[in-house]
Amino acid sequence: MKKRFFALALAMALVLTIPAVAAQDSVDNFVRSRTYTGQFPDLTAASTFYDNVTALYEYGLTVGKADGTFGPRDPLTVGQVVIFAGRIRSLYRTGDAEAGPGAHQGQPGEATALRYLRYLQAEGVIGTEFDQLLNTAATRAQVAHVLAGTLPEEALPPIHQDLVTQAYASRRFITDVTEYTPYYQDILDLYRTGVAVGSDATGSYLPDQPITRGAAAAMLTRMVDPDLRVTPDWDLGADAWSARGAAMGDLVSLGTYIAAPSTAAEMDESIRYMLSSNQNTLTLQYPSLSVVSARRVMEAALAAVKTYCEQCYNTVNCSFTASGTITLTFSAASAGDQILSYRDAAMEAAIAVHDSLWEDGTITPSMTDYEKARVYFTWICDNCVYDYSAGDSSLSHIAYNLFENGTAVCDGYTGAYNLLLKLEGIDCTALSNSSHIWTVATLDGTEYHIDTTWGDSGPAPNYSYFAMTAQESWQHHSW
Repeated sequence: MKKRFFALALAMALVLTIPAVAAQDSVDNFVRSRTYTGQFPDLTAASTFYDNVTALYEYGLTVGKADGTFGPRDPLTVGQVVIFAGRIRSLYRTGDAEAGPGAHQGQPGEATALRYLRYLQAEGVIGTEFDQLLNTAATRAQVAHVLAGTLPEEALPPIHQDLVTQAYASRRFITDVTEYTPYYQDILDLYRTGVAVGSDATGSYLPDQPITRGAAAAMLTRMVDPDLRVTPDWDLGADAWSARGAAMGDLVSLGTYIAAPSTAAEMDESIRYMLSSNQNTLTLQYPSLSVVSARRVMEAALAAVKTYCEQCYNTVNCSFTASGTITLTFSAASAGDQILSYRDAAMEAAIAVHDSLWEDGTITPSMTDYEKARVYFTWICDNCVYDYSAGDSSLSHIAYNLFENGTAVCDGYTGAYNLLLKLEGIDCTALSNSSHIWTVATLDGTEYHIDTTWGDSGPAPNYSYFAMTAQESWQHHSW
């Protein structure tokens, strides 16, 4: 009897000494396990982000810098962002901020950030895009890219989905983020989840700016503490979806002026610089020019402009000097000096279409890019017929004619469609071969080819030409 009692007592003792195991993949693992009592001498109650920095300490995500300070105004490196994200991911997955990265230890003496980088890569949070950037100052866009994938949706759900979608689509808020901004979808996700609110009344994110340790602390702690998440104070009004006030130049990301572009990419930069300024004249300066070299410049500029066919430019005239100055003036073959009026009329008509589809509920904030693009595809096919009589100088070559007269050829179809997509904030361009032009759009992160011209080849829209893969598109028209 005594032996049995002893064995039972021993078993009970063993059970009692087994440590509690934290739940895996649980927000319950986010617990303030420490109390901040003034550990950082450079942080006071009046400091910006005081609540966030102290929370970062209490959640066990930081002990500050080596000198005992936190450095809220100091820049954060990419490597430090990766470390913080790795700790949050590991805490959520295992209940221990260091367990996950600890399983990816490398050689003695290697940079600390590397094991956190390997952990996030193994978890599928990021790829190899930051492998060579760990010691560089992190931009706010790069921070968004790391943080947006750190936690799954069930741990960090979108709480402002419709608000952010409507605000962004209205082009009145988060205006410094476009489809051309690196990691723009990740940035928008931070707004949707209450992790970011912007730096001013219009929600500007400042994607290219370096981020401070204090600002990063705000984002990091909002990820783990729902009480710290923020709601944008934006007055959208009843017609927040309206595109009123948009200009053609708003549809093109700001380019950098390059005086003597020598590659297609450099020419695109200069063309976008012109288009985003709502101009139709571009002056370039080369060391010297001949008739032949001036023609090459002119052809390269026209090829770049045609990828932005919603702008209604399809011709270019030039004047140049032997000393290298060349002035390019863009228009449409049929428009001449009236091109700016045609552009204004096309924009006004496109805005009217956009707003009417939102107003009658055909397009709603909950729809995906794919769904919205299909609505506009249908609208184009239902409201236009192919102009078989169009000559080279016909207005059917520009978007204006589709909206005004309901007729177009392929560049008019594509220009009008791209104009509507860009008013919706959908990234798109025009792709052409020697005889045809169509749309390439990024819908919900996936690139598709869309041919509204051929989609309108029958009595009803032919959706086999909507959202084609590159391989499917090639079978119809190579490029």
